[in-house]
Amino acid sequence: MPLKSLSAAAGAVALSLGGAAEAAVSKRVVFESNGERLVGDLYLPDGYQEGQELPAIVVTGAWTTVKEQMPRVYAAEMANRGFAALTFDFRGWGQSEGERRQYEHPGRKTEDILAAAAFLATRPEIDPTRIGGLGICASSGYMSDATARSAHLRSLVLVAPWLHNAEIVEATYGGSEAVSAFIAAGRDADAAFERSGEQMMAPAASATDESAIMFRAPYYTERDRGLIPEYFNEFNLASWEPWLTYDAVSIASSLGDTPVQIIHSEAAAIPQGAHAFFADLKGPKAELWLEDVSQFDFYDDAAPVTAASDAAAGHFAKSLI
Repeated sequence: MPLKSLSAAAGAVALSLGGAAEAAVSKRVVFESNGERLVGDLYLPDGYQEGQELPAIVVTGAWTTVKEQMPRVYAAEMANRGFAALTFDFRGWGQSEGERRQYEHPGRKTEDILAAAAFLATRPEIDPTRIGGLGICASSGYMSDATARSAHLRSLVLVAPWLHNAEIVEATYGGSEAVSAFIAAGRDADAAFERSGEQMMAPAASATDESAIMFRAPYYTERDRGLIPEYFNEFNLASWEPWLTYDAVSIASSLGDTPVQIIHSEAAAIPQGAHAFFADLKGPKAELWLEDVSQFDFYDDAAPVTAASDAAAGHFAKSLI
């Protein structure tokens, strides 16, 4: 799949959310992870002056997504609250390099977050001692894992986190036999890629196609929300085994004294995973539970995004000192 044309030139982009956010400035950036080029956008507060060193946040989004979706929303919100914020496409996604496309592999994505944090620490706009991570939905696990391993990530916020373990996977994906069938299909897809380079894809989301991984899911199937031109609406079937065998809940115990804020709703996805994760945290921790907010409304609805962004900014302001 050819990469889209890249521009390293800085550009000012006006971003808004429900009229509440002010303009932020975006710079196109390029860095490497495991020898492959990743494309990102670095958001800075309006009025940023050259020579300033800002606290910075790495922002990552839900599974199957690209930087122009919910990561862009939260990066702009963080910039509007005085932080630098980096979004990027993971290897194999969007504008970034990677032979395997649309491959939802938690380990690979964690490595890319580590590379992003290390890259931020080299930027002249950034105070390298004040970098945090904000993970949304599925990438909450990846961001947590990266934070536990990174020399640069010092604080963590999880928004609408999808944090599963084996028990939650079975409950969510139809029981042990169904999970085993998904994993078997994933192994077949992985073998096909290793044998011939064939990449076996399914629609990531559809309002009409029942074979889609997310059938009749809001946001992903709506052109005024997540179904944007930059989104490759595909799911690589080889993703099933790494995704379904991933234990995000267990990462909590490895975060040590890292300050953590969880922002979620009982009406959103698998809140039981967030509760279990929070209980296992050993360091400073806080949680904000919003009433009756769906998973998808955390991505782009003005009221929950503003509430989550205010809480995240407050957490980072206290912890990145």
